[in-house]
Amino acid sequence: MPSDVPALPDDLPPALKTPKGGHGQWGAGHTEPLTPQERFKKDDDGLNVRARIEQIYSKQGFASIDPTDLRGRMRWWGLYTQRKPGIDGGLTATLEPEELDDEYFMMRIRIPGGQLSVEQLRVCAQISTELARDLADVSDRQNIQLHWVRIEDVPEIWRRLESVGLSTIEACGDVPRNILGCALAGVFEEELADPSDLIRELDRRFTNDKAFSNLPRKYKTAVSACPHHCTAHEINDIAFVGVLKDGVFGYDLWVGGGLSTNPMLGQRVGVFVPPERVPEVWAGVTSIFRDWGYRRTRMRARIKFLMADWGPERFRAVLERFYLENGPLEDGPAPATPKDGRRDHVGVHRQKDGRFAVGAALPSGRTSGTALMKLADLAERLGGAHGGRIRFSAEQKVVVLDIEESDVETVVDELAALGMWARPSTFRRHTMACTGIEFCKLALTETKSTAAVLVEELEQRLPEFDDPLRIHINGCPNSCARFQTADIGFKGMRVTTADGRKMDGFQVHLGGTLGIEAALGRKVRGLKVSVEDLPGYVEGLIKRYESTRADGQSFAQWARTVDEDVLTEGASDLAHAADD
Repeated sequence: MPSDVPALPDDLPPALKTPKGGHGQWGAGHTEPLTPQERFKKDDDGLNVRARIEQIYSKQGFASIDPTDLRGRMRWWGLYTQRKPGIDGGLTATLEPEELDDEYFMMRIRIPGGQLSVEQLRVCAQISTELARDLADVSDRQNIQLHWVRIEDVPEIWRRLESVGLSTIEACGDVPRNILGCALAGVFEEELADPSDLIRELDRRFTNDKAFSNLPRKYKTAVSACPHHCTAHEINDIAFVGVLKDGVFGYDLWVGGGLSTNPMLGQRVGVFVPPERVPEVWAGVTSIFRDWGYRRTRMRARIKFLMADWGPERFRAVLERFYLENGPLEDGPAPATPKDGRRDHVGVHRQKDGRFAVGAALPSGRTSGTALMKLADLAERLGGAHGGRIRFSAEQKVVVLDIEESDVETVVDELAALGMWARPSTFRRHTMACTGIEFCKLALTETKSTAAVLVEELEQRLPEFDDPLRIHINGCPNSCARFQTADIGFKGMRVTTADGRKMDGFQVHLGGTLGIEAALGRKVRGLKVSVEDLPGYVEGLIKRYESTRADGQSFAQWARTVDEDVLTEGASDLAHAADD
């Protein structure tokens, strides 16, 4: 715990005072750990586990790993154990951790702003093909996630990544996670400014900094000046959104967004942050979270709960009074209305320099090392003077930069041959899925293959439908695939059919959206669908939307206002339809 946590004076509003018993806040003097996670963090900083991985575990094998390192500190270096194959979702909540653990790891590669050179992508591809069974996922945090990683290979993977300026450090854990940025930063004709250097500065200064390596919970940052608001600033713990104030560029500060089991949208603090003060403000907000975040229970440890209790005005007062060395900030304007409902940068986009960026949809983020290697070859061959630049978006998409106009169609065709579609159907473009039960120990259902089947079915059944309909499929309540902010969101669960069969299924959330009308999806009581009925339910729902919507009404607007019976028609005949 830092020794310089400021004591908040008596004249601050009552909401800032700690109630009897407290919330485990360091700032209130509650330094004795109240959860197992807080205990292991106090006993030894998670960053220190690297030495044990290199010197002991990689040499002596999986069985030598201390359980607290295995299921705790190793996350600080981007490592989670995978789910053991063959364990169905009905056992997720009943088995002990050691019964769920496979002797392989998911490894998350941290990619600030989603920006990669050809050389970096090649190294990631080589690691996937040689040391991770040729599998790679692009996440909605702009990371690459590998699977089937052996503990014996981890030091070699780190060596290869670090030789090209990449790392797995703090890709997981109660730390500042990968910083999101616009996939077209620096080249987009419409952007207000290029925050790439700022993202790199934040990453350089604050990653691997023990001042911020023990936060109450995970902490997600976004920095963007994209007019499409492609980083989903509304659901990040802290976000800097590009704005103009009297013609001067700066950032609007948002704090307290996050989904999972208690979803909340971020709130504007109301300040105008000049670019040069972003690091100071980031450190100030993060320090407030470290010092005053709730550590009594994991369920309330995200900064969104602190922000909800304090409110923007009180949060700003504490930030400016105690955590900013250079004084208060000016009031600032809200971000402009997003350009449209598509935030993924899929398609062909003219760059500032006259070249083109080509964005393509992956099948719910799933690809392979072999495909990534061919992508690197393509980017190098046709990527112009920069030698090939690749970006990942916060929507599980890939973008190749610097393409000459004469080469655009070649790139589009070659990407399609790799399973990356620059002109996809609306279903292929807007469907996202989390890792699911294939690898995740928290999942109740399969997601990636479910999404693939659903997309193929909808393309066949509704070939003319072209609205930007977002379908997000999540394997558990934790919302890695953001099911609460999708037009149609599915939360994985086990369901029992009328004839007594137990199978994968989903609770349905409808009408979620971000942007000017940001709202969480509508949850209709008892609305659940089995995995086998999923295509039919979605098809019927879309047809009812098309036949009953008002002129110009989006799916989200329709779903939030239409009668419940219109939304439940065609849902599965389940034995237990009430909410769990």
